[in-house]
Amino acid sequence: MASPAITQTVRPLDTLRFDTSGPPQITSVVAEHLRLLGARTDRPGRPGDASDGGTTLTGGGFEPARAVATWADPASGLADEATVQAATGIMAVHGRRDGDPRGLAVDYAATATAVLTVQGLLADLVGQARGRAASPVTTGADRAGLLAVSQYLAAAGADEGEAAELAPGGPPFTSADGILFELETLDPGAWAGFWRALEAPADAMRSGWRPFQFRYATACAPFPAALHTTARSHGWERIRRAAAASGAEVCALRTLVGRAAEHDGAAPWSLTPSAAGSMTGRPGQLPGGPPYARPPFARPSFARPPFGRPPSPGPLPLPGGPRPQGPLPDGPLPDGPLADGPLAGLTVLEAGRRIQAPLAAHLLGRLGADVIRIEPPGGDPLRGMPPACSGISARWLALNRGKRAVEIDIKVEADRRRLRELAARSDVFLHNWAPGKAAALGLDADDLARVNPALVYAYTSGWADRLHDAPMGTDFMVQARTGVGEAVRPEGEPPAPSLMTLLDVLGGLLGAEAVLAGLLLRERTGHGVRVDSSLLGAADMLTAPALRRAARGENPRRPAGFRRPLPTADGWIAPADADARAAAAHDLRGLSTSEALSRLHGRGLTATAVTTELSDLHHDPRFTGSISRDAHGAPAVPDPWSFA
Repeated sequence: MASPAITQTVRPLDTLRFDTSGPPQITSVVAEHLRLLGARTDRPGRPGDASDGGTTLTGGGFEPARAVATWADPASGLADEATVQAATGIMAVHGRRDGDPRGLAVDYAATATAVLTVQGLLADLVGQARGRAASPVTTGADRAGLLAVSQYLAAAGADEGEAAELAPGGPPFTSADGILFELETLDPGAWAGFWRALEAPADAMRSGWRPFQFRYATACAPFPAALHTTARSHGWERIRRAAAASGAEVCALRTLVGRAAEHDGAAPWSLTPSAAGSMTGRPGQLPGGPPYARPPFARPSFARPPFGRPPSPGPLPLPGGPRPQGPLPDGPLPDGPLADGPLAGLTVLEAGRRIQAPLAAHLLGRLGADVIRIEPPGGDPLRGMPPACSGISARWLALNRGKRAVEIDIKVEADRRRLRELAARSDVFLHNWAPGKAAALGLDADDLARVNPALVYAYTSGWADRLHDAPMGTDFMVQARTGVGEAVRPEGEPPAPSLMTLLDVLGGLLGAEAVLAGLLLRERTGHGVRVDSSLLGAADMLTAPALRRAARGENPRRPAGFRRPLPTADGWIAPADADARAAAAHDLRGLSTSEALSRLHGRGLTATAVTTELSDLHHDPRFTGSISRDAHGAPAVPDPWSFA
């Protein structure tokens, strides 16, 4: 189709209308995000029945964009949030802290599926705006679940074992006056200083650092009992003083009622059109000159092949030339980027670390964008984080396969100039640096808009400057501060943030969704855009149903025993939420898992086996053909969307 004409659009979906139906846990979030992006519906407040799975966007000069979201292939037996969490390994990873599988008491897979659905719709519209034919998209909660555990799955299938023990244990700690709290620091010196100030035994302090450091990777932290004992021997004020003196940070776990009282109702992302100009101006010039055509990005000639993809023929070098990082195995990936994906021909420049921004860029790459990763001199140190496949971190590959890389020292002005030159030829610049760092380096949105008025500048942060007393913006601290630690566990269990990186993953999904919204807004207005997303936005999105219950004066937590798997003689099964009470009436402990499932199915109850070993997912008939291995031998989950 012809590209829709540039309009006076304020939001990316202004003038479009939508209709949606399907599983309410999914479609309610889809509908909310589409409304926030400007679309309107003729059925307000009615996300539709659970039988269809279709969302259709019409208007704005586009061909209809359609997405279908389901729980899974009906033949898999996965029919709701509980069964998807059980089968995909979410229950296993979340339960590592406790020593047995546990269901999340929030609709995590459904929420992730909803964001992926909106991503698919936005990507289709961006493709249409750039002359691509409309492509219906399908998503599934089973794929969303596999994406959520992809780093843990990659580690389970690596060439070597974990570098830290997988055993029960972890935060939060408890003070003498009963305050549950999270502790955070990335500095071993601050860790030691904190515990030394509380007079913890030296051997416990030393042996506790490794599980603490690796808890983001392993979803567990078997600390020496002496550390918990030490915390319980001091009051909260003494603990706060120890943290302040050492450089560590502590955060008391907040309640959902408290979070509901302070909630500002903000959207999970924000989009701000660039003030520096529009696509009608050339990079570095004021608007009003000749029509702007972004120079095509010259694919750089790397000293090593891209991550599993053959180098492009006849490329030109990046400004200043790349620094070689050593060879990687050649050959195409079985899950390489979509050559004809809706973002094909667009370039994403990513300066991300850890999970949030790298995952957002990874998803944009899966949609067809060419992703170029900015790494520090010597390369990203997380490349070497064990366990490895073919000498490269399996977890790192889960987020970064298919990307190209160039080393840039952002502390050096000459290298910052190289980065600006790269941004001038890119469509998106994405980062999750510490607050204020981009502005201090002269690499903030206004700075880069001067060299590329058409740029979509994306910042994925911890707090989005929305809380005045915010602690360090890491996954577990945000969980503690926003009530997620209470929401993920049912009534009767002490609140505790999940050691699965729930918010880093959801934050990455929101980051990609925000970029896609920014790209569509750019296509419709002719202006570059700044987009901001955050872990706080992810937390509020995940806990939204609980916050609404709290605002109504109801108990925001799920009832005791909610989504607790049932033990069998050789494993665990998880009934569907609607059948949980009836299934719990059966004593299944003397039956094998297959026998227990046969009994429940024979009585008309829906249930599935709980995956307890992630390595078993490769051969799980519920995901036949879904999980492959990349060019390095690391497990690779399927793309979360399929385009017709």
